[in-house]
Amino acid sequence: MLRKIFNVLVILPLAIVFIVFAVANRHFVTLSFDPFDSTDTALGVSLPLFVLMIGFTMLGVVAGGIATWFGQRRWRRAARFHETEAQNARAQLADLRERSQILGEYGEAKVPVFRRGGVSPNALGPQYEAIGRDKPGATL
Repeated sequence: MLRKIFNVLVILPLAIVFIVFAVANRHFVTLSFDPFDSTDTALGVSLPLFVLMIGFTMLGVVAGGIATWFGQRRWRRAARFHETEAQNARAQLADLRERSQILGEYGEAKVPVFRRGGVSPNALGPQYEAIGRDKPGATL
């Protein structure tokens, strides 16, 4: 739905402006690449004016997109770094939960472990779970 509104409000009027511009500027102009003799056709191109204007506009959009892409390099690098850190933290958390579950079956020392599910830990109080012994035969 939002895409249809965008097409109607932005792209359709822009397309109409380009078509009107193209019809109004159909005469040919010579684009010369010779700085010393602009009448020399060996280094020049004759094209309709609207083709040159729309072509240079498209070239500017592409150049701006490339410049923006290079300018955002540090943000992409930071996002990759933080994603890697988050994956490492998730792996460590899974390992600690697994270790806590295994030690909970055999140990007697208890540490607070809070439940998930949107319930505030302070509302229910801490839920204790066993993690193991400090030394053989000694409990914390």
